[in-house]
Amino acid sequence: MKSYEHDGVDLEDGKTGKSGDKPIQRKIHNRALLSGLAYCISSCSMILVNKFVLSSYNFNAGIFLMLYQNFVSVIIVVGLSLMGLITTEPLTLRLMKVWFPVNVIFVGMLITSMFSLKYINVAMVTVLKNVTNVITAVGEMYLFNKQHDNRVWAALFLMIISAVSGGITDLSFNAVGYAWQIANCFLTASYSLTLRKTMDTAKQVTQSGNLNEFSMVLLNNTLSLPLGLLLSFSFNEMDYLYQTPLLRLPSFWMVMTLSGLLGLAISFTSMWFLHQTGATTYSLVGSLNKIPLSIAGIVLFNVPTSLQNSASILFGLVAGVVFARAKMREKS
Repeated sequence: MKSYEHDGVDLEDGKTGKSGDKPIQRKIHNRALLSGLAYCISSCSMILVNKFVLSSYNFNAGIFLMLYQNFVSVIIVVGLSLMGLITTEPLTLRLMKVWFPVNVIFVGMLITSMFSLKYINVAMVTVLKNVTNVITAVGEMYLFNKQHDNRVWAALFLMIISAVSGGITDLSFNAVGYAWQIANCFLTASYSLTLRKTMDTAKQVTQSGNLNEFSMVLLNNTLSLPLGLLLSFSFNEMDYLYQTPLLRLPSFWMVMTLSGLLGLAISFTSMWFLHQTGATTYSLVGSLNKIPLSIAGIVLFNVPTSLQNSASILFGLVAGVVFARAKMREKS
């Protein structure tokens, strides 16, 4: 992916190609910094709030939490569209039929993420998510005949080592949580590998011949509602929801609503940040963002750790940064 350009301005490095345009350069730099900060805050906050709901409140209905978050996103996106602030494609039956298979993977990805986050600390979830990159790289090689250079494979090997060593030294190891996280890695990789092909097919059945990010957010979240409701009944969450006193607490609903708003904020801020900078900077910042997230997860939730486990986590985070840089060089 190349960097975005607008009115002769290369937004990847903030240069205009003209001399004497320092105010413009400073304005673009400030926008990039602000959008990057907004993306990092919303991304970290979303995971931490979900962990708080599932662990600190001991909430045992992860599918319902996903369902409520997506419902909040649908309400806000529809409201913004009706006010004319954003544009979205009409959700026709043909479009939903084309998108439904990838939406099933999307829902599975969100649910397994919820379940793993309940049992595993944030730092280890962050490190284990690196396995997704390994699965995606192998999938690209076999499905799309895409070849990766030695630096990418070296970084992927480091990620595998960090994940294995992190699991071995994890003082709060939970086999159920690790199983859910492994499933999440496969589903996330599958979503990434099938999304592009599905997008190309979906564009052909839209009225405008295009499918912007807001339409994809609306499409994914809307289709997830009936599927999530069905799964919630299948996992007997409705019986739990009827009995739990948590749903009678206004503070709990406020925290859940906040998680839904943060989920939507990630979509908006990531698009804003990507537009202000470019794919390379976006990828690198996403990897660096895991470092403060892991530290915050350990500190806020009093996670028992050891020197060996901390070293494994740090090793995994560094491997993620190395991978992002290797991918940047590979694309260039």
